Amino acid sequence: MTGTIRSLEADHVSTLGLNLHETGDLEYYEKWPELLAGVDAVIHLAARVHVMGAAGAAALESYRQANVTVTEKLLRAATAAGVRRFVFLSSVKAIGEGGVDAYSEDTRPEPTDPYGVSKLEAEQTVQAIGRETGIETVILRLPLVYGPYVRANFLKLMQLVDGGVPLPLASVRNSRSMIFIGNLVDALQVCLQHEQAAGQNFMVSDGEDFSTPGLIRSIAGAMGRKARLLACPPFFLKLVGTMCGKGQVVQRLLGSLSVDSSKIRSQLDWVPPYLTKDGIAETVAWYKSSIVN
Repeated sequence: MTGTIRSLEADHVSTLGLNLHETGDLEYYEKWPELLAGVDAVIHLAARVHVMGAAGAAALESYRQANVTVTEKLLRAATAAGVRRFVFLSSVKAIGEGGVDAYSEDTRPEPTDPYGVSKLEAEQTVQAIGRETGIETVILRLPLVYGPYVRANFLKLMQLVDGGVPLPLASVRNSRSMIFIGNLVDALQVCLQHEQAAGQNFMVSDGEDFSTPGLIRSIAGAMGRKARLLACPPFFLKLVGTMCGKGQVVQRLLGSLSVDSSKIRSQLDWVPPYLTKDGIAETVAWYKSSIVN
């Protein structure tokens, strides 16, 4: 298999097991035709990821360049090269920031930030080119992805739990979906091959949602530690977060964002091969080894 990466100096390159080609910034990469020669299917997961606080016209244009324009250029090149199927990894942020009800494929998209808007526009671009050219397209909308080499909030949460920091989140009663990287890889393999995946849009997750304190307890258990959770009214946490300019961070800890992945399970007979507890255990094992090394 052939893959591309922005920099061959990334710390996880040796684990990928691919014939890798360095691209630099994808906005300026022009060698797709030679890389796509003889390729049967493409998985496109590169993106400018969500950045807290990024807003305004300039931010939206940056996201569009990285997430919409690059996607269209790659898909056009794939079509010209005779690629059979194009799998695009999108985000639940293309739908919105969550709420009481779980998102499904039928939920009306109402993205609230430049990242979500750009991912929805990229989805629409993929679907339009699929209809225009006949290339088979599949879209997966992802919740939080975790596993070895995880970054951002999940890594920070592991660091806090490992450090024994008391967290005032015991009173939080939310629900959030996640997907372990091993389950995502398995879902991608199914989407590459299953006949009924063509032209479809799927929500995908482990199928076991967590509250924030539930996730903290699970991480602590995998570390062999006791979760240090303190009770604090969520409205007070929101107030403090807003006053400190961390309103979005607090909202992610307190709010619900869950997805209903029943469509991919029933239509493609997909069953996640990893339980969430096993995925968390593997993620914690990587975290511990990274500290030692």
